[in-house]
Amino acid sequence: MDFGILSVIIFLPMFVALLMLILPIGAKGTRNIAFLTSIIIFILVSLVYYNFELSGYMQFREHHTWITTYGIYYSLGIDGFSLIILMLIATLIPSAYLWLWDGRTKGYWISMMLIQTGITGTLFAQDLILFYFFWEAMLLPVFMIIGMFGTGNRVFSTIKITVYTIMGSLLMLISILYLGVAFFNNYGFWSFALNDIVQITNLTRTEEIWLFAGFMIAFAIKIPLFPFHTWLLETYSNSPTGGVFLLSSIMAKLGVYGIVRFVMPIFPELYKEFAPFFVWIGIFGLIYFGIAALMQINIKKMFAYSSASHLGFIVTGIFSLNVYGMTGAAFLIIAHAMATGGLFLLVGKMEYSLGIKAIPALGGIAKKAPIFTVFFAIMLLCIVGLPGTSGFVSEFLIILGAFGFSPSAGIVSAFTVLVAASFMFWMFQKAILSDSGNDVSQMKDLNFKEIVGMLPLAFLIIAMGIYPDWFFYKIEPTIQHYLIDILEIRNY
Repeated sequence: MDFGILSVIIFLPMFVALLMLILPIGAKGTRNIAFLTSIIIFILVSLVYYNFELSGYMQFREHHTWITTYGIYYSLGIDGFSLIILMLIATLIPSAYLWLWDGRTKGYWISMMLIQTGITGTLFAQDLILFYFFWEAMLLPVFMIIGMFGTGNRVFSTIKITVYTIMGSLLMLISILYLGVAFFNNYGFWSFALNDIVQITNLTRTEEIWLFAGFMIAFAIKIPLFPFHTWLLETYSNSPTGGVFLLSSIMAKLGVYGIVRFVMPIFPELYKEFAPFFVWIGIFGLIYFGIAALMQINIKKMFAYSSASHLGFIVTGIFSLNVYGMTGAAFLIIAHAMATGGLFLLVGKMEYSLGIKAIPALGGIAKKAPIFTVFFAIMLLCIVGLPGTSGFVSEFLIILGAFGFSPSAGIVSAFTVLVAASFMFWMFQKAILSDSGNDVSQMKDLNFKEIVGMLPLAFLIIAMGIYPDWFFYKIEPTIQHYLIDILEIRNY
């Protein structure tokens, strides 16, 4: 498979989007072609997954000169960690298209395809300038979707998230350029390739700390990690269903991916040194956002805080410095994306049917929409970590990893999962099961396309919970590579 399959996966959606922009094709035609493109991408990604060898190193590499004078290359690759996120993206986007099938404009579908190009490019890039290029490229169509198709004070939400992300991106860009100059001063030629940047030896500790902070702030904003989360509530509340789906289920995970892909190998000693701080920040975020979710009566805001709460738990896992925590974090990336993405799609359906978001104004939906309720329950049970779901496996491993890192961190993280269970079960009882007497007669059950779109998510949640070894074996060599070869932790 040496025909540049990663480049095809990246640029096919962009090529189709630009073609649709030029051709006089309406919204429905653009939608159909966009969905077909997502299916083709899924097939190509499945080929990559099938042919991926059990190794901790980069595979399917592509390397071409781009800006030779400054050592900037078009360099792509994929390892086990990026592979599972790639499979996640390839599965989620066709499902989302089926849910967003009706009532969208041509510009909406073009933006969705451009977002897919930016996301996958970010996932494959092995050159820091190329990574930054795709990191910025994926943001522009997101801003368009929120600003043009959002609700409420969408302009303010767009401006706020733009300011936050640009601030973080500029700090990361400064760090990238500084590393490039440092490499030139160290070796006498330019390069921004990750494999070269990790060889820099002429940085002082103070310089490393500032550069480490530049990357971490950019990724913390994207996750979002406390205290860089204040854009979260307005953006999630005012975004259209497609926008909040992408932000919560895919783009937030790229912040975690960026930490593992770039921060860990470039600053391995600082990664280990500051691991206790980030383990506890992750646990604090789990508690803080969980309590904030418990205080909400707006169901969309509740899920926004719930999403941030579990992302904090993922951060705890990747900084636990052992195979259990890191594997659990990788597993929770998938489980959380499937469950939270599915819940946001279901809430979007509820909002479209009833036009209300407040939990006290709901109730009795189970009688009106039983199929909707079944899928809602599956997603919710995954979030709370019920045995038999992928949420349980991932949370169990992260808690085990937290115990391996520090017994106190393990004990606290074990008890804090009760926070998610408390507000999720309360919401489900109040909004879905109980007969409150509110008028929910307009609530419609899922149609055929929506059922087909939700089935892959529900299937993976259950399959990953019942037999997780199907999914572990592809990523385990990569986790071992990170711990042994990069962090040099032999007894993990």
